Amino acid sequence: MTWTQNYDPFGSVLISTCFAAIPVVVLLGGLGLLHMRAHMAALAGLVSAFIVAVFAFGMPGGIALRAAGYGAAYGLMPIGWIILNIIFLYQMTNEHGLFDVLRRSISGVTADSRLQLLLIAFCFGAFFEGAAGFGAPVAVTGAMLIGLGFTRLQASGLSLIANTAPVAFGALGTPIVTLAAVTGLPLDELSAMCGRITFPFAMIVPAWLLVAYCGWRRTLEVWPAVLVVGVTFAVAQLLMSNLHGPWLTAIVAAMASIAALLVLIRIWSPARVMAVNEAPLAKGDERVPVADSEGEADHAVVKTHEPIDPKALRRAWMPWIILTVLVFVWGIPAVKTGLDAIFRLQLPFGGLDGVILRVPPVVAEPEAEKAIFNFNPLSTTGTSILMAALLSGLLLGIRPAAIARTYVRTITLVWPSLLTIGAMLALGYLTRFAGTDATMGLAFAMTGAFYPFFGTMLGWLGVAVTGSDTASNVLFGGLQKVTAQQLSLPPVLMAGANSVGGVMGKMVDAQSIVVASTATQWVGGESRLLRYVFGHSIVLAMLVGVSILIYAYVPVFTALIP
Repeated sequence: MTWTQNYDPFGSVLISTCFAAIPVVVLLGGLGLLHMRAHMAALAGLVSAFIVAVFAFGMPGGIALRAAGYGAAYGLMPIGWIILNIIFLYQMTNEHGLFDVLRRSISGVTADSRLQLLLIAFCFGAFFEGAAGFGAPVAVTGAMLIGLGFTRLQASGLSLIANTAPVAFGALGTPIVTLAAVTGLPLDELSAMCGRITFPFAMIVPAWLLVAYCGWRRTLEVWPAVLVVGVTFAVAQLLMSNLHGPWLTAIVAAMASIAALLVLIRIWSPARVMAVNEAPLAKGDERVPVADSEGEADHAVVKTHEPIDPKALRRAWMPWIILTVLVFVWGIPAVKTGLDAIFRLQLPFGGLDGVILRVPPVVAEPEAEKAIFNFNPLSTTGTSILMAALLSGLLLGIRPAAIARTYVRTITLVWPSLLTIGAMLALGYLTRFAGTDATMGLAFAMTGAFYPFFGTMLGWLGVAVTGSDTASNVLFGGLQKVTAQQLSLPPVLMAGANSVGGVMGKMVDAQSIVVASTATQWVGGESRLLRYVFGHSIVLAMLVGVSILIYAYVPVFTALIP
């Protein structure tokens, strides 16, 4: 039995779109307006998505249940697996006093919290996004910022804002590689287009990050650092995306910006050092006490005058160096292929795989939706993080029994968030298989000459709903190409706009919100976190939309389209 998606079940685009939007409104409204706990908002959104899919769009109930189950399974593997193991690594280093040494060593590089934020949230975060993606950068940088004394809201929200510039090229270029496969457009042209669109925003985001943290006046005090990081990252990303391709773009740009900032710090320092505890707090925010070397709370004042024993310094950095190396190695396609050859199961989801037909105008020709669960525990990024944690524990001399106890405590800490992520992904996949996402996309496609702007916002919506730039490209890549051809717009421009617009939706998607709150041990703070980043996400996405309008209609920029 097959079921064909119906994108306008009410015979009215307006009414059908309003019904399709109900699950998104329920989820984001529950988090941002009603201040619901994340798992309750996710469950409410999932229930509303099921009701809309079955009773409004005619999706058979059994297929709807299986679609939700398929999404929940993806939420646990690979995303939940990443979160569990990065929190395990953090817990192990924190329990043995290593994270405090790491915190003080970073403060030794620079005592200025603004430069620390650039180095960790933007530069390190971009590296982990380029190497792994799927929540790893926010989890790692959020935990590190908490260790430096940033509040939970700051650590979570600023990590999300920083994790924008490299996302289009995240996980070794997976979003753009997938976009090329979905649309049939040349990979090199898509890579070049995305690099050109993101160029100004890669320069903007470091300044935007600091303004969100401490305001314009204090940001201008460190303008050389902001300029060096932004320009270095943007130029490296532009060159790599245009001359090499999407695979190593974010990694090379991140490494270049790290090196540039470290060199600058050696020859320049701000006239006034800004400690973490000087940063202005948002309403209702609160400091997180940070344990000093004697074990007493110092209320987020980072001490830098105490010398650090070189041996302790090496021990503190070793787990994170091992993590960086293994995450990078695990991301190499040849390594992934080799590990998959050892063990990998591709499990067709019975009663769902090939059962749902996606039809024009969303796709050029009717095609069956695939639902094959890729169970690859060896090659997934979460396993590289687990291996880094276990290897680090043994090299640090921690007894296996103690490592095991820490892992059990981590599971106890993280399991509510894992359930939330499962519910969030169940909602996203049910929306996709029911075709309600396409209904909203087709409404955007009716905007005519303004489609370059609204098509960009469609990419934002895709990531906000699914939590993945890759998934958004799968959902809307074909629609962007078809609509662009109908409106005589360059397909490569609108396909790239989908991916880059989606980048700005990364900070508000429910999956990222839960990852950030879990990494900073702020379960229950998801609604405040969403409100903190929502305005930044919308404004940045609209700026991308305006830039796409300029590319589409201003001749000097149109000439830059591949």
